[in-house]
Amino acid sequence: MTLWTSAEIAAATGGTASADFAVGGVAFDSREIGAGDLFVAMKGTAADGHRFIDGAFARGAAGALVSEGTAHPNVRVGDTFAALEDMGRAARARMAGKVIGVTGSVGKTSTKEALFAALDRGAPGAVHRSVKSYNNHTGVPLSLARMPRETRFGVFEMGMNHTGELAHLTTLVRPHIALVTAIAPAHTEFFRDESAIADAKGEIFRGLEPDGVAIVPHDSPHRDRLIDAAAPYAARIVTFGLDEEADVRPLETMRLDAGTFVTAKVGERELSFTVSQPGMHWVSNALAVIAAVDAAGGDLGLAGLALGELGGLAGRGDRFTAAVKGGEALVIDESYNANPASMAATLEVLAHEPGRHVAVLGEMRELGAGSDAYHAALAGPLLAARVETALLVGERMAPLAQALEGRVDFVHVPDAATALDRLKQVIAPGDAVLVKGSNGVGLSRVVAALAGGVS
Repeated sequence: MTLWTSAEIAAATGGTASADFAVGGVAFDSREIGAGDLFVAMKGTAADGHRFIDGAFARGAAGALVSEGTAHPNVRVGDTFAALEDMGRAARARMAGKVIGVTGSVGKTSTKEALFAALDRGAPGAVHRSVKSYNNHTGVPLSLARMPRETRFGVFEMGMNHTGELAHLTTLVRPHIALVTAIAPAHTEFFRDESAIADAKGEIFRGLEPDGVAIVPHDSPHRDRLIDAAAPYAARIVTFGLDEEADVRPLETMRLDAGTFVTAKVGERELSFTVSQPGMHWVSNALAVIAAVDAAGGDLGLAGLALGELGGLAGRGDRFTAAVKGGEALVIDESYNANPASMAATLEVLAHEPGRHVAVLGEMRELGAGSDAYHAALAGPLLAARVETALLVGERMAPLAQALEGRVDFVHVPDAATALDRLKQVIAPGDAVLVKGSNGVGLSRVVAALAGGVS
């Protein structure tokens, strides 16, 4: 299926096409190029994409977006990053469906994936979403540029770590529905306090289309701040959460062996469904998804079925059994990222697992002056989760190590490789092992090793 022709790319970007060609995909990483794709040769701080043009065509690229001369079929522009944004704007303009923007301190990617699954169940093959965590100044326009013109629902994740970033991204996405999952201490190194984080997340509402809907977490202490941010731009504001005053809320929840059964109030209606992922944070995510599907005019019944079938995401709650000497151990993979709120939530999930509880916890980054206090405060959730053995990874974990002294069996190690070595010495059949930390710690390597079996 043709995503872009060279003439359309030139029209969108103001560039000049060297030849007629058509592409079925877009990528700015030459390693991700597939047959028939457009390669966007961007100049970054570390590398110039023009150096990889030959490699992209060797992998099957049909054309390139360039700012320098090349013998390969191309559209030449003055600035390839600006041109990618222009393609994103053009893709958004030609799409006649509903667009949903998702942001928040925690749960962005998980909610985006659940929302995609919920909408796709009712409109199979007609839903587009951001892939991976492509939620920044380059990932959002790339995700837009990849959106087929026939898309009925587009779901875009938007992230930020500085004021003003979302204000720009939301003007590209122009959502009909803007959803904030939660506000929590994340990237606090760059903000004066949590209220400033809420203000930065609230920028998403500025891009709302006329008659747009803002979806706000009712249980957040920053709820009213987010409502005030949405009020000038939203025709309607919907709240979700566990509180009985939320517009979309649970009337009843029942914990299952894997997941939670929920009967929810959605406006004047009731909906019963199962959330396949365990933990009340996932119930909250599911309520946000239901609110967004309802606002988009999707099928709520099919959305509920999709939530019951949703599998875990690598690095964000995926579960598997690891072969260990003498048997198997459960591994909960939360290795992609971490902040104080998500740490507490996943430790609460661990608390309900059978067997001995082992936690491999990597340091939380970008927490600024409050970093020591945030790390030390993890002692409470860790003890409540009945963790018997803890492996603390990274220098910033020192305050937690001090808080746990004499209370829990723990080892404080400098890096992921050392953590894996120590874990191999202590893991046993029947254990439940939580692996969680900031992505830069590299705990995904620990997960990969466990997936291969521990001898």
